[in-house]
Amino acid sequence: MPDSTHDEAVTSEIAELIKTVNSGEEQLSARMGIEIVEYTPDRVVATMPVAGNRQPYGLLHGGANAVLAEQVASIAAALGAGQDRIALGLELICTHHRPATEGLVTAVSTRLHQGRTTATYDVEITDEQGRRTCSARLTCSIRDKA
Repeated sequence: MPDSTHDEAVTSEIAELIKTVNSGEEQLSARMGIEIVEYTPDRVVATMPVAGNRQPYGLLHGGANAVLAEQVASIAAALGAGQDRIALGLELICTHHRPATEGLVTAVSTRLHQGRTTATYDVEITDEQGRRTCSARLTCSIRDKA
């Protein structure tokens, strides 16, 4: 039988994590305008505006794509890690396919692997026309909280 106290604690922990990410209190994601719009351990979706995140040529900065990709995949890994565990990024790989110049980009992370000590997520970033602008993969270390 499921332990409702444990389920409530996990649900509370997830809600607190998302609240912190979206709060703007010294969070890089808030400075970049990233908004988490869907979250489960298998899939996290977020949007980010191109405006304010451009490089000198008027295109979405590749580093902004990297931040967005790491944000959604890290949250998914943290959700999958379970109570009293944390996820820390080990390796991030990004391939930029086409430029985004305006509007919002959307990142969708999907779980590729969830083990006891590592988790790997695939991230697809698309523009408002649904065209892939970036592909990324993040591997996280899963550890007990200190």
